[in-house]
Amino acid sequence: MYKPPFTVSAKAINLIAKISSQLERYAIRMEQEDTLRLRRVNRIKTIHSSLAIEGNTLSEGEVQAVLEGKKVVAPLKEIQEVKNAIKTYELYPKLNPFSLQDLLLAHETMMAGLVDEAGMFRKGGVGVFDGDKPIHIAPPADRVRDLMSDLFGWLENVDDHLLIRSCVFHYEFEFIHPFADGNGRIGRLWQSLILGRLNPIFEHLPVENMVYSNQQAYYHAINRSSDLGDSGPFIDFMLEEILNALVDHQGKSNSDIADEKGLNYQQLRVLGYLRADRHTTAAKIAANLDMSARQIERMLADMKVKGIIRRIGANRNGYWEIVDD
Repeated sequence: MYKPPFTVSAKAINLIAKISSQLERYAIRMEQEDTLRLRRVNRIKTIHSSLAIEGNTLSEGEVQAVLEGKKVVAPLKEIQEVKNAIKTYELYPKLNPFSLQDLLLAHETMMAGLVDEAGMFRKGGVGVFDGDKPIHIAPPADRVRDLMSDLFGWLENVDDHLLIRSCVFHYEFEFIHPFADGNGRIGRLWQSLILGRLNPIFEHLPVENMVYSNQQAYYHAINRSSDLGDSGPFIDFMLEEILNALVDHQGKSNSDIADEKGLNYQQLRVLGYLRADRHTTAAKIAANLDMSARQIERMLADMKVKGIIRRIGANRNGYWEIVDD
């Protein structure tokens, strides 16, 4: 049986334990009186974030207006993307995450009226580019169906933890890039579906919102995994985002979560960004985490004092090294 290449790090094992603990707390949060409102708000956040990652410019308020059937002044294509996403997420309870046919149905619904090949695997070559520079060239189109069949066979028949399987599937799906368009939004939806088999609350947890907030780190994690030929870095990144989403959406302070070295929530976010891009700067981290450069510099200095990170080389050409990583 096909097995995707991945490594489960000590960090991943630690994150799985923390996520398991937070799932119980989030489940309690979802039993409170405002649950229906919270689910609706989280669904809007999910749809907005997943589409915003792909360049859709509608705000959360405009996404809510479309959901409520109100008139929105925006490009017709972007309104159609929101309507399609709403219909697709309404299918969530009926979609089987282990069914290749259901994946095609989800893509058909998500991309209806947007591409000619909605619900069909691509017929040509595709790649991810940064300007004219190719970042990733996907496998040839004639291999896509077999690769996806192998991936689904692995997903359904192995005993690895569903948290790990969901991350590996997400990475492999984006690597195969099975569709002409819509791969990002379907890949994120499918990870959520897989997680739903671990706990139903994942239907109402906007992990996409956390990914959107850390979009650059998301792509760095994908690229680093591709460079290594091992989805381990992507697993670490996504598990951290899942934990962050659980903490951030249960009505408690993020600072309540600290790791064994005493790092708080914000420091863990910075450390996750360093893992994804060791050549980054305080200014870049601040821009992506919606914090001030001064805050980031203080956190970096604190982590250096604690011996968690160290700077190798000069500011211009150096990089961050994470001790014991």
